[in-house]
Amino acid sequence: MAEKSLNALTRDLRALYTKGTEAMQRDNFDYAIELFSQVLAKEPGLYECRKALRTAQFRKAGGGGGFFKKMLSSAGSSPLIAKGQLAMHRDPAEAMQIAEQILNSDPHSSPGHRLLVQAALKLELPQTAVMSLEILARNSPKDKEIAIQFANALAEIGQARRAEELLTGLYEASPTDNDLAQALKDLSARKTLDEGGYESLAEGTGSYRDILKDKEEAVSLEQENRQVKTEDLTEKLIAEYEARLKTEPNNIKLLRFLAEMYTQKEQFDVALGYYERLKATDIGSDASLDKGIAETTVRKYDCQIARLDPTGPDYAQQSARLQAERDAYRLAECQKRVERYPTDLQLRFELGQLYFHAGKISEAIKEFQKAQNNPHKRIGALNYLAQCFAKRKMTLDLAVRTYENAIKEKAVFDDEKKELIYNLGSALEAMGKKEQALEQFKLIYEVDIEYKDVAAKLDEYASG
Repeated sequence: MAEKSLNALTRDLRALYTKGTEAMQRDNFDYAIELFSQVLAKEPGLYECRKALRTAQFRKAGGGGGFFKKMLSSAGSSPLIAKGQLAMHRDPAEAMQIAEQILNSDPHSSPGHRLLVQAALKLELPQTAVMSLEILARNSPKDKEIAIQFANALAEIGQARRAEELLTGLYEASPTDNDLAQALKDLSARKTLDEGGYESLAEGTGSYRDILKDKEEAVSLEQENRQVKTEDLTEKLIAEYEARLKTEPNNIKLLRFLAEMYTQKEQFDVALGYYERLKATDIGSDASLDKGIAETTVRKYDCQIARLDPTGPDYAQQSARLQAERDAYRLAECQKRVERYPTDLQLRFELGQLYFHAGKISEAIKEFQKAQNNPHKRIGALNYLAQCFAKRKMTLDLAVRTYENAIKEKAVFDDEKKELIYNLGSALEAMGKKEQALEQFKLIYEVDIEYKDVAAKLDEYASG
């Protein structure tokens, strides 16, 4: 998962973020925290929003609240910390949300920030990790392990010079500390990647960072999986990492980067080769690695379909064959991942979707009933579950009840809620309850006259 900018937000989430900033300006911190939390539940990689949430939390906390308040906050956070650690293995994004619940009560909480750092690193959100590591370092300025972790995270986002300054200060106070000496040595290599210019790149001796005068731009590129815009730079970057791989054959970051870059270049077999090398390392059982292999293989099928000649005599046959192979692969591969990680509710949701679109309704129901226990997928799982019930005419009443339950839990009137209300109206319509159905369509009509065919449905009712 890459960290995202505000430009990547959907219209509905942007509206929530804007309302949150307006609420914070009015010192309505509780409402701002609630709105920012809703955005982050959908987009955990939205760094600017998390930064705004942290500001709201600190401003609400004021000067810190005193000893007894901190003691109560610490005691109250203990169950949440345990809950967060349990969530970390199956869904790091859920663990992040739990960490934020702790920080809502005490934004200085070291256990809360440690939990958030752990989850952020699992999700490959380095800026988010740095934000909490900075607070941890401020809370415990003499903690060597936190300092080294903070420095490494700074280097990861392109701030190697700042990282070096941090560790140098600690090393000067403890010049015989071998751990700090080694950490400083490791940083020196990273720092050279942040320095240089156009000349070294032109001579073929530089790296992609050489042409980035603004370090923030370098950070942005790294967080978008270093998607270099020109083919020439892409080739140079791949060559640079492949050269490093010769001396660091088991460097996980290099292997993953090359797999992702070759996928972007649509050289899927090469990418899959790097993924296989990754599987031979210590992270071979990583769920995200299996997902990357699956997504690359599916993209390979999609690319083959896109490259077919639509004017060819056998286009329809070839396209149908490749689509069938792709869909069969996705389903079989997802089934294997669920068998391998049976407690991963995100995977259960994905498998339910595949069953649903394949027309395997009983199998889909089973998966969505499990997936609804994932708080991040609960509304989506209920929506699909109700659609499954609706496809079986004898369980239309279950569909209506499930839609109603999902709508009750959905606070924001966004596109997801519109879909739930529309589907509820359609289920009521199928049951012959036209008046009740009409009331649902009117709810959407009030806020979005162009949504699907609600306007036509109301016009039809009025004329008939």
